[in-house]
Amino acid sequence: MALFKKKEKNEEITAQDALELAHESNREDIESELVKTSLVIHPDWELSSQEKYVYMFKHQELPLLKPNQISIKGIKLLQFDDGFVVVALLRNTLTKAIRFESVDLLLLDENGVALAKRQFELDGLGEMPPMSCMPWRFLYHSEDKITDAPLPKEGWSIAFELKQSATGPNQLDLEESWEKELSPVQKDQLEKLIPTLPPLGPSEVNIMGLEVKLLDNGNLVSTVLIRNGSNKELQFEKLPLVIEDATGEKIAQGSFTLQNFKVKANTTKPWTFIFPKELITKENPDLSKWKVHPPEKTE
Repeated sequence: MALFKKKEKNEEITAQDALELAHESNREDIESELVKTSLVIHPDWELSSQEKYVYMFKHQELPLLKPNQISIKGIKLLQFDDGFVVVALLRNTLTKAIRFESVDLLLLDENGVALAKRQFELDGLGEMPPMSCMPWRFLYHSEDKITDAPLPKEGWSIAFELKQSATGPNQLDLEESWEKELSPVQKDQLEKLIPTLPPLGPSEVNIMGLEVKLLDNGNLVSTVLIRNGSNKELQFEKLPLVIEDATGEKIAQGSFTLQNFKVKANTTKPWTFIFPKELITKENPDLSKWKVHPPEKTE
């Protein structure tokens, strides 16, 4: 499965693709960058001015999100026939539009205990723009309830079901060439580093910079960690990468062809990429701080 497979007919991606395309620089950048979303109303929804105002108010109350997140926030819980309806705000802070396919959503009480669970097909929601927030209604039936407890009036929440990987905690995955070249001390350092990294969500894949160096011959060498949080082995065919220095400026960009390059399920694989000097776009870059990520669509 190629991580950056291009879409032939359109530019949007599925929610699953979004998780795979999500990239990570270093933890300091991720924790310091918070982004706003814009409220978008589905074209099929006919709302009064008062209803639109309520959604605008609820959207303004939401906390800011980190980049490359998909989140859901419940704002209303209504009894409906023998079931109930949850009105929620979906948010997308990726720089690409996404399409949801099917999602498992849990209704939780104030203690985080699941009260109900249902899988929703969200084809009708259509494309969700980048950096957007969209209200949606989720209808649960009586058989979706997990307990006989009454629906809470306060303190409840709705959440994506986080399915744990069958392979256990994320572990180090080394190519045979790296196994031979790394010393026991270096391997030990990598194995100790992986558990300290931000946890991966189910099916999440990202790239984290580990080391970068500008050589005397003008080439730039970057070692990255390719992190696979899914329970499936991933195969990479081509990997386009951009390097930014401490100023946030792009200093190198290239596309790398990989031969039979695989990352096992729920593992982290280190790899080194060499940018020839012809691909370096800035003289004397500040490498005291840097990030690596796939190029944006407009680049």
